[in-house]
Amino acid sequence: MKTTAKPANLNVPFTEKRPVLSVVLIELLLLAAMFAAGAYATVQELDYTAPVLIAFIPISIILLIRLTWKKSWRRYGFLPLTAIPRQNLVYYLPLVLVLACIALNGFRAVSGREVLFFVFFTLLVGFVEETVYRGLILHILLRKKSVAAAVITSSVLFSVTHVLNMLSGQSAEDTVVQLVYALLTGAALALLIVKNKNILPLICYHFIHNLIQFLGPDGRSVSVWDYVILAILLLHCIWLIFSLNKEKHALRLSGASAAR
Repeated sequence: MKTTAKPANLNVPFTEKRPVLSVVLIELLLLAAMFAAGAYATVQELDYTAPVLIAFIPISIILLIRLTWKKSWRRYGFLPLTAIPRQNLVYYLPLVLVLACIALNGFRAVSGREVLFFVFFTLLVGFVEETVYRGLILHILLRKKSVAAAVITSSVLFSVTHVLNMLSGQSAEDTVVQLVYALLTGAALALLIVKNKNILPLICYHFIHNLIQFLGPDGRSVSVWDYVILAILLLHCIWLIFSLNKEKHALRLSGASAAR
């Protein structure tokens, strides 16, 4: 009896066949979870941190199960910090400068209980957002798209997620600065994982960044330090792009030499 061979593309994961659609669906699911959690928190008159907790706790559990079940921790950059080449550690210095600038805005008086809560809260946000945007989404795009397309798309989606803050009644300047801030942050972090293939420093940065902000003064509007941070992030992106292009050029030269 003659058997018909199955088309090879049946075994290709959906994320590889439709990478753009895949990341759009991930983004829409994340936004839907945030909107639903926000609506519930509003009706129940819960604390301002409630929507993120309601949405991100189940998402983090799903991510933990998926990464463990698929044994894909390493694939998405969960590697030892020692795996980063020592000479590449310098590329994280601009992030340290950003954290220093945020800290210059000062801190408010908080209890030990509040500190513990914000540590948990910001760790949760850092893990979920970095795993989704610089892990899943960036990885899916890099398999089928160019580095430029993957970085730009993941950064725009990361920035779009923060458009939810427009609903909080803040000024137009605050909103624009925050969106540009998120876009440049997303680009810098995406370029860093392309360069060093390690997501742990990005989660640490995201965690510390948000923790400093939550422990900062209430009701703070845009300050001069925010524009300094935007300049640092822009220069950081340019530096990383130059470095990646230099590496790509060096690989081409080495490949051409080996072919001779």
